[in-house]
Amino acid sequence: MRLVVCVDRDDDLGRKAGVTGPVVGRAAVLAAALALGTADPEDSDTNAMLAGVRLYDELKKVGDECELVVLTGSPKVGVLSDRRVGEQFDRVLREIPATSAHLISDGAEDEYLFPILASRVKIDGVHRVYIRQSASLESTYYTIVRALKDPKLRAKTVLPFALVLLILGVAAAAGIIWLGVIGLSILLGIYLIFWTFDIDEAVIDSIRSASTDIRQGSAAFGFGLFAITLVGVGFLYGYNSYVGSPNLEPIARILLFLRAGLIWWLFGAGIWESGRAIRWYLSRGRLPRSYPIATTSIAGIGILSYGLLFLVGYLEGLSSSVQLLFIIGTIVLGLSIVIGANVLYQYLRARRPVADVGSAPAG
Repeated sequence: MRLVVCVDRDDDLGRKAGVTGPVVGRAAVLAAALALGTADPEDSDTNAMLAGVRLYDELKKVGDECELVVLTGSPKVGVLSDRRVGEQFDRVLREIPATSAHLISDGAEDEYLFPILASRVKIDGVHRVYIRQSASLESTYYTIVRALKDPKLRAKTVLPFALVLLILGVAAAAGIIWLGVIGLSILLGIYLIFWTFDIDEAVIDSIRSASTDIRQGSAAFGFGLFAITLVGVGFLYGYNSYVGSPNLEPIARILLFLRAGLIWWLFGAGIWESGRAIRWYLSRGRLPRSYPIATTSIAGIGILSYGLLFLVGYLEGLSSSVQLLFIIGTIVLGLSIVIGANVLYQYLRARRPVADVGSAPAG
C-alpha cells in the first residue's frame, strides 16, 4: 500500500474551511479542497490537494494500490504543529498498512516535515507544486496588503505595534509616561515569551485534549483537574507562609513561599503524569515507557530544588540549623536522579519500537 500525502503545516484547512485532519480518501480530499478554495481562493494548499488527487489518479491507472491523505498541523508553525502532523500520520498508519508514501508540497515549509514522515514509512518522492501568478499582481503594495490579511503574520507584526501605540498613548494622556513604558516592557516581554515557546498553542491544545477526555470519559481529565488543584494549593500555602512572616527579610519570605509550595507542585506533576499513563494504559493495554522517566525526573528535580533552596538560605545566613554537608548531599542526590532519568530515557529510546515514539510526555 502506498500513500499520497499532502501536508497543511499551518492548518489553513481547519482555520479557513473548518475541516479537521487527517482527511482520508479521494472524495474527502476533493471536498476539503473545494471547501478551502471557496473560503480562500488564493490559498496554495488547495492546489497542493488537487495535485495530490492527480498523482493518486496516475498511480491508480498504473495499477498501484494507494490512498490519498491530507495531514494538518497548527497555525502556530513549529514544534507543536509538527507533533500534531506526526500524531495524525500515526493514526492513519494504524488504519492503513502503508509501506511507502509520496509527499505533495506547496513550499519549502511543508518539506521540513520530511524527516517526520520518513521515520515512519519510506518516502518515494517529493512533488513540489508551483503556483503561476500574473505579473500585474506582483507589485510590492499588493504583496504587503495581501500578507497583512494573513492572521498569522498580522498577529506577529501588527499586534505588538498596536500594543505599543495603545499603552504609550494612554500613559501619555494620563501623564504617567514612565509607568506606561514599564507596563509596555512587561507586556511585550510576556508576549514574546508566549510567542517564543508556543505557550498559547500549548494552552489551546490542553483545552482541546481536556474536551476530548470529557467526551470519551477518560480518567486523565480527573487526574489533570486534581493536579491543577494541587498546584493552586501550593501557591496558597506559599502565599500564607509569605504573608505570615512579615518580620523576616524579603529573601527569607521568598524562600518560605517556595519551600511551602514546592511539595504540592511536585505532587501535582506526579498526579498529572499518572493520569496520562493511565489513559495510555486503558487505550493501549500497557503503561508508556515514558512514565518511569517522568516520575524519576520529577523526584530528582524536587530533591535538587529543595537542596538549592536550603543552599541559598545557608549562604544568606537563614538556615543555620541545616548542615552544609546535608545540603551538598541533597543537591548531589537530586542531580544523580536527574542524570539517571536521562540515562533511562536513552536506554528505553534505543530499545523501543517506532510505535512508542508518540508516548513521550508533552509537558
